[in-house]
This record gives sequence, structure tokens and C-alpha cells, in this order.
Amino acid sequence: MILVRRRSPLFFAIINACKERNLPIAGADLLRIGGELAVRDLVALLSFLATPEDDLSLAAALRSPLFGWSEAALYQLAQGRGKRPLWRVLEKRAEQHEATHRILRDLRDQADFLRPYDLLERILIRHDGRRRLLARLGGEAEDGIDALLSQALAYERLQVPSLTGFLIWMEAEEVSIKRQIDSASNQLRVMTVHGAKGLESTIVYLPDTTRPRWQDRHEIVAVDGNLWWKPNKDRQPDALSDTLAARRQKEREEWVRLLYVAMTRAEQWLIVAAAGDVGKADQDSWYNMVSAGLDHAGATRVEFPTGRGKRMEVGRWHERPEAAPTPTKQALTLPEWLKSPAPKPAHEPVDVVTPSALGGDKALPGSPGEGDTDTAMTRGSQIHLLLEHLPDHPEKDWARVAEWLLRDGDLAADQATRADVLKEAANVLRAPHLSHLFAPDALAEVDLTAPIGTRRLHGTIDRLIITENRVLVVDFKTNALVPDRPEDTPDGLLAQMGAYRTALQQIYPHHQVDTAILWTRPARVMLLPNDLVMRTFGRLDGSDDHT
Repeated sequence: MILVRRRSPLFFAIINACKERNLPIAGADLLRIGGELAVRDLVALLSFLATPEDDLSLAAALRSPLFGWSEAALYQLAQGRGKRPLWRVLEKRAEQHEATHRILRDLRDQADFLRPYDLLERILIRHDGRRRLLARLGGEAEDGIDALLSQALAYERLQVPSLTGFLIWMEAEEVSIKRQIDSASNQLRVMTVHGAKGLESTIVYLPDTTRPRWQDRHEIVAVDGNLWWKPNKDRQPDALSDTLAARRQKEREEWVRLLYVAMTRAEQWLIVAAAGDVGKADQDSWYNMVSAGLDHAGATRVEFPTGRGKRMEVGRWHERPEAAPTPTKQALTLPEWLKSPAPKPAHEPVDVVTPSALGGDKALPGSPGEGDTDTAMTRGSQIHLLLEHLPDHPEKDWARVAEWLLRDGDLAADQATRADVLKEAANVLRAPHLSHLFAPDALAEVDLTAPIGTRRLHGTIDRLIITENRVLVVDFKTNALVPDRPEDTPDGLLAQMGAYRTALQQIYPHHQVDTAILWTRPARVMLLPNDLVMRTFGRLDGSDDHT
């Protein structure tokens, strides 16, 4: 980590020097979108697309990595054109610059129809702009490109999207983004001390430690509640001089606190240097402060490659650690299965079927609300939800629980509907002859899957009661019109129960598997004959092998 006091020319000189030596550097810690070269190139192209007569923007775009024109090629196109726009000249010489003209013509045709974000995406992806910019400007240009795309999306959320409006919006907004750099990465990080608060690094460099320039640029000074105009130093009254001295002392204390922040960012090594004038030994430069501290701590004077300096040595400093053994490369023999294509699956994917999708009628003819299927299904789901959860709560809390369950989501209900479905569910739960269905040993909402012929069944059983020799499947039905006999039950419901029985017979081959329907309107359980449900299931399932 390299820390500086502010983003001065030294800050950018360090970044450029690291790049020249191909050191892995993360770039500046604060990204100003408008100052990024990649962003300026893209904005220049957008400006041309918005205003084709903008010769300067077109020239900047042609010279950018997006098109890669040389200075000579641009001069040959521009010189001698008179007052003609540069774009008109390029159109007439389209055969000489076919690739450039094709891209610009495509973008010009789309500029009036695409949103700014889509137009940028077209430049970067379809016309290879992102790869070209990164190849010329390096990986750090990607942050600026992504930030520009984010700004385009932000603009579209706030304004009616238009290319001209976006360009004006970008000029009016000076957007800065703080880079989020992974502290565990091996990249050099150049940042200000203020920006490094809370961060640490194994090695920290402090190159910006020259003497400060104390400049009080405020011409108006508040003294005891009054405002004073600040005269020259030799003409200042004592009250004003004391106020300025106190303010100077406060700034010095903040200066020292900032040095403390910078020094404590280092976990192991702290290297202090100075690029510039450090002043006299008694002056308040960070370099002199650290130097005096090293002297007081008994530092050793050392000849470094860059000159004479001081080093605080702890432990056996001069003993070099043993070099780690260089790992030897061994030929890796890959097993044969890694070299051959994966075999095709032994079985083709099976079709999945749900019991409710087997077909057949689900309600008796003439049932109230028969035409409004969606409303009936929603009401049924609401009652199912209450019957699933209310048994876990005391009866006095049922109204509160029902309000919470049916407050939001797809099953949300108004007060009247909530009262209606709660009344029906409560009647079921209060019925003494149904209490065994909601006992603690009864399983609720049991997911079930099993193979059935060439298909696989996936379903959910409302209540499953398993005893030593018997398995009872109970499904809740909220039909308004309830049959008097099992034989009058709609075929779709019988087939559904037959599917459940077929699946459970495979899971419990030594149990008797029975099925029943709990009709919630009359709070009545109807036990279904096994031969009836299996015969109906076999007919609707398209097979005759279900017994």
C-alpha cells in the first residue's frame, strides 16, 4: 500500500511509474468518471452520434482505440475539406475506410432508436469496443467503462432516455466512485491516508512526507462571536493573533493524527521516504517527525540503495530466512476417463406428472362458482394453508394467525374473505370426529415422489397417518357441492387418490394403503374404496396395470 496526503501530481506520478515497470497496480483509489480516457473516448463517439456535424468529437473518436486511426490518417481525411463536415467527407471515402464507415453508419442508424445504455452496449460488444479499449488502456479502464454503463442505467431511471439528454446529464454531473479493492489481492494500492482508514497492508510506503505549507486562506476570522477582516501579520491585534495561533495549533494536531493513521496501516513493514523538501529538522514535516522518533528509539543507520537512512531493527534482522525449496515439476498422467467424452445417460429423462394434472373433472356439475376456477382455487389454497398451520396454535390465537398468513403474497385476502375461510377451517378443526387427523402424530404436507410406469409422480399429501399395519392418505377438498357417495366423486379426484395409493404401495409394500377425502364444507371424511380409485386412476393414466 502506498499512501499519500492528497491526490497531487506525486500521486499520479507513482501510478504511472508503477505501470511503466509493469508492476501489478490497482490504479487510483477514487475514480472520476469524466476523467477516464475510456469514458472520454466513448462520450466523444456518443457526441458525434448525437450531432454528426461535431467534427472535434468525430476526430477524437477516430483517434481513440475504438477505431485506432493514426494522426496521419486523420489529417489526410480532414485537410482540404473546406467547410464540409468531417462525416460527409468520410462517407464519400467509405471505400477507403470501409470498417470504420460500417461501424459509424450502423451506430448512426440506431442512435435515434436505442436508449443510451443499449447504444453503449452495441459499441462495446457488437463492435468490439470493450476489447479494443482494454487492449490499449489496460485492465483498469474497465472500471470506468462499467461506471459509465451504470450512469446510463441511472439516467434512464430518472429521465425519459435520449442520447442528447444523457450527454447533457453527464456534463452536469461530476461523478466519482471509490474503488473497492480487495485487501487480500497482491496488487499495489495507491491511495490517500484518509481513504485508507480502516485498511491494513503487510508493507506500507509513505513517500509524501515533505513539510506542510500552512496557509490560512480564510480572510474573515470569527473572534468572540465577531467577524474580523484578517490584516497583515504585523498589523493584527492580539485577540486575532491568538485566534489564528489556536487554529494553527488545531491544524497541527490534526496533521499529527493523520501521520498516526498512516503509520498504523502497516502490519509488518513501514517504509518512509520523501519526494521533495522536508525542511529543517525542527520543522513539522512527517519525514522529520519519523526521523526524530527513530533516533529516540535507537534506530540503526544503514546504507540503502537509494542513499543513507535509518532502520528500526527488531530480532535477528541480518539473518536471511531459509529459501523455500523450489517445487519440482512432475509429469501428470491423466486417467483415460478425463480424455474421453462423457457417456450418454443410460436412461432418457422421464416425464414428471402431478396427481392433480391427470385430468378428469374436479367438481360435480352445477357446483356454485364452477366457472370462476381461479377464485375457487385461491379459496381452496387459503383453507389448506389455515388447516396446515392453525393446529399448531391455541384456538384463541387462530384469528391472529390467519390474519398473518393471509396478509401478503398470492393468497392475501380481505377481511371478509379471511373471516369466511377461517370459519370453514375452524369448523373442521373443532369437529371431534376429525381430531385424529390433526393429532401430533399425523404428518402434514408430505412431499411424495415415486416411479409410476414410465413416468415419475411428484405430489404433496395434505395429511398422512401411518400406523403399524395401515397407511391412510387424506386429501382436503373445498368443493362447494359435495357428493353423497364415493361413486359420485368426480373422476379427477378419484384418479388423484389412486396415484397417491400407487406411489405409497411402493414405499410401504407390507401396509394396507387406504385413501380418504376430507370435505371441508360439511367437515366430513369420505373413505374411498380401493378398487374405485385404482380403476379410475388406471383409466385416466392410460394404463390397465394398476391394482
